[in-house]
Amino acid sequence: MKYDIYDMDAKTAGSAELPDEIFGIAPRADIIARVIHWQLAKRRSGNHKTKGMGEVSGTTRKPFKQKGTGNARQGSLRAPQFRTGGVVHGPVVRDHGYNLNKKVRRLGLLSALSLKAAEGKLVVLDAVGALEKTKDVAAKVKNFGWKSALIVDAAVDQNFLRASRNVQGLDILPVIGANVYDIVQHDVLVITKAGIDGLKERLA
Repeated sequence: MKYDIYDMDAKTAGSAELPDEIFGIAPRADIIARVIHWQLAKRRSGNHKTKGMGEVSGTTRKPFKQKGTGNARQGSLRAPQFRTGGVVHGPVVRDHGYNLNKKVRRLGLLSALSLKAAEGKLVVLDAVGALEKTKDVAAKVKNFGWKSALIVDAAVDQNFLRASRNVQGLDILPVIGANVYDIVQHDVLVITKAGIDGLKERLA
């Protein structure tokens, strides 16, 4: 498929042929959902924790004798039915991540890229330019009318990255960091010419 290339002034600067095997496949919503679930599961810290009967502070003595009191028998004040007792089957520190086949992850990324292209929300940039001030980056973004955009470049320029941090709705990722969740989260996907070459190499 053929796409117009724009410069940072939102003016046409030529055209490029995008490979159909990356930007023209039929998007799989189920695969996108699977990859996003896998990504978010990996991000979870898993440090939630509650104390069980053996971990709460308190005596291990039997509260009162077994029989003759008229009360239900009790073996410990650490039992969950007491206010100071432990939690039964509570969460413990663990890793929520799981394995997902590389082919599925690759298909998820291809589907996310193709989805943006199918929706007409894919923009090809010549280059991000040597912008070092936030106001300059904000002005360029305003030219395009982007409210939420993800820029994917072969290598992120640190000066441009610092300048864009305070621009609301704008994020920058290198090709190696391009992922399904961030692509879907942003309204517009912006890829530089160098970024397209990097994606071809990564997804070859």
